[in-house]
Amino acid sequence: MASNRPAPQGAYVPNDDDFGGYDDNSWEEWNPTEESIRPVRGRHRVHKRGGGGLARSSTVLGVGVIAAVGAGGIATAQGGKPPVAIEMPDLSAVTDSLPEAKSLPGVGSLISDDSSDATSADDGVTVAAAPLSAAGISTADAEQGTTDAGEALRARIMEQAENQQDQADDAVQKAAEEAAVKQAAAQAAAEQTAAEKKIAAEKAAAKKKAEAEAKRKAEAERLAKLAKSYTLPVASYTLTGTFGQPGSMWSSGYHTGLDFAAPTGTPIKAIHSGTIKEAGWAGAYGYRTVLELDDGTEIWFCHQSSMSVSVGQKVTTGETIGRVGATGNVTGAHLHLEIHPGGDSTGVDPAAWLRGKGQSI
Repeated sequence: MASNRPAPQGAYVPNDDDFGGYDDNSWEEWNPTEESIRPVRGRHRVHKRGGGGLARSSTVLGVGVIAAVGAGGIATAQGGKPPVAIEMPDLSAVTDSLPEAKSLPGVGSLISDDSSDATSADDGVTVAAAPLSAAGISTADAEQGTTDAGEALRARIMEQAENQQDQADDAVQKAAEEAAVKQAAAQAAAEQTAAEKKIAAEKAAAKKKAEAEAKRKAEAERLAKLAKSYTLPVASYTLTGTFGQPGSMWSSGYHTGLDFAAPTGTPIKAIHSGTIKEAGWAGAYGYRTVLELDDGTEIWFCHQSSMSVSVGQKVTTGETIGRVGATGNVTGAHLHLEIHPGGDSTGVDPAAWLRGKGQSI
């Protein structure tokens, strides 16, 4: 064990003759020396055991304990308090396996084989001379001029905090940049979608317009073809009665056909190719010819003065089938024309039907 040498105390011998009951000559004389009154500051005595190798190993462990105590800030003895005794175990069995003290991190700078790093006391103990306050100081701290362990620890903590703050700032900046990139990408995608929709709408409108134009042209071509296969019943005429016109002179209460006024004997032509279904007298209609088309539509030619076809006869577009007259219930010479799709008794407007076949009325 290592401890300071206590001051000698004299034996107490009471003497009535002396003041206070003490014998001044009974105290043992004690002469303090520099070694006996030196305070323990960073030095712990280590007993030498079994030569230099074991002493060095013991010193290594002792220095490790000193470094641990120094890092905690409680190694310095103050106020004359008694030192703490430290017993070192016998490590002779593991001496050879221990590493050199100088190879240990943070300890090599505390130990040296030179006489300046260690001193020998009168009682044969080796005293480590490295200050405890430098136990937690790294080489980088020493190069920067930091010689206080607490200040070095504070500097490291501050540096770590700054590094963490920088990392946090970098993370925030990176997140903001990523958010900006995402927002820009979303805006670009929205603009692209809007542009695509606009282009699609323009294409659809152009397509619709083109389809309408194509449809109009197709209809014009169809009517042109129909115009070649259809014709008006008379070449020169005046319309004197229209379809649906009301009047008391018609038994149904309204006009059921279209009247083409023309001089008697004006040729009546077949509007389209077909077969003669009827040809003869029909009461109020006078002489009537019924032409049936391939789709079943019946065309009635009424009030004729004469007929030039017979039932079952095939006729072509523009072929003369009769002549204008004033037979039946009439007030003048004219052709009364009726259109009955599918042979129905109720007819449709002949003017609209003729226009649908490419004829101008």
